[in-house]
Amino acid sequence: MSNNKISAAQCRGARAMLGISQRQLAEVARVSRPTIVDFEREARVPHPNNLEAIRSALEAAGVEFIPENGGGPGVRLTQVRNYS
Repeated sequence: MSNNKISAAQCRGARAMLGISQRQLAEVARVSRPTIVDFEREARVPHPNNLEAIRSALEAAGVEFIPENGGGPGVRLTQVRNYS
């Protein structure tokens, strides 16, 4: 994706594929849980460094973000890694 941005829907989808909670993602990404909650409900977009931390944590767990390609942005699981 351009500028390494991800959408709230991609974040929700990635978490669902990994079977992790907002709290778990927040801990691994080292951001606050309200940052994840607000982002996923589209109340606000996190600061760029926090958004990158979220994306990096999900990618490290085996998620691949698919850019907009005419069918909309998406997410897929490339391989499941231990998330803890």
